[in-house]
Amino acid sequence: MKPYELESIAQALVPPGKGILAADESTATIKRRFDSINVESTETNRRAYREMLFTTPGTEQFISGIILFEETLRQTTQDGTPFPELLANKGIISGIKADTGPKDLAGFPGETVTEGLDGLRERLTEYRDLGAKFGKWRAVINVGDGFPTQSGIDANAHALARYAAICQAVGLVPIVEPEVLMEGTHTIERCEEITETTLKRVYSALHAHRVHLEGTLLKPNMVLSGTSCPVQAGVEEVAEATVRCFRRAVPAAVPGVVFLSGGQTAKLATAHLNAMNAIGNCPWELSFSYGRALQGPTLEAWEGNAANISKAQKIFYHRAKCNSAARYGKYTQQMEVLAA
Repeated sequence: MKPYELESIAQALVPPGKGILAADESTATIKRRFDSINVESTETNRRAYREMLFTTPGTEQFISGIILFEETLRQTTQDGTPFPELLANKGIISGIKADTGPKDLAGFPGETVTEGLDGLRERLTEYRDLGAKFGKWRAVINVGDGFPTQSGIDANAHALARYAAICQAVGLVPIVEPEVLMEGTHTIERCEEITETTLKRVYSALHAHRVHLEGTLLKPNMVLSGTSCPVQAGVEEVAEATVRCFRRAVPAAVPGVVFLSGGQTAKLATAHLNAMNAIGNCPWELSFSYGRALQGPTLEAWEGNAANISKAQKIFYHRAKCNSAARYGKYTQQMEVLAA
């Protein structure tokens, strides 16, 4: 695939008012989600849940792409339509989770490195042939006493760069996801320092591996206080720290930054994105690639009951619409009141 074709796909994932749904939970992760609503995590239930999300009327106004798990990429709707075909018919681009998850980094207690490079080219080629047009690889940066270390950050930056280069070689746009976790007692200042260091190392590695930045997207954490930090930063402080950090570390060649929601509540993740877009003057699109912040309220409404599909879809539509407004800096609490 030519560079301009990768650029075209990357840009199509971050148009004004739209963002990405992360529906790529591994089998273990979605089991935990289903356990929370007392629904058995069977292949049938997982397929039915994702079909409910993907067939929500009107969400293509707000959702440009959906990241799928391998199982979902191969599944079909109840009437036999492959999910990638269903989404393409709605103008939504299919993506794929490419990594096989974080593992303990030998010699560095408390740190992990994401694996999955072995056989990656062959897997991505198959995913592309099944309809995927972009990939995603998540690196996990834990924050604690004495870590992350430079070695831990470097190991993950190198893996992200290798993945991104292979993605582009087979014709997929790589979403690069270095996530500095919220869990911990660290301050927002500590999070900003680690996030900036991590991003600079990631982009150094991407440059070294000759990755075409215009044909990539970044999926990072926001700069937040640790969940156990006694002093929690407010919405405006988070927005200012995040934009400041990214201006220092993310090249202007990158078309878009699609934030993950991490452990934030649905409304708070929307408010943070809104405040960042209200600041303005950024060289990249500031968008979303939310999992729980779009799915959490939807899952609770669904409860594994087909009778609840309409109600759950209305909630999913509302959350997508709110985040679309946040892309313009025009989200308000009144939108939540009216929906309620």
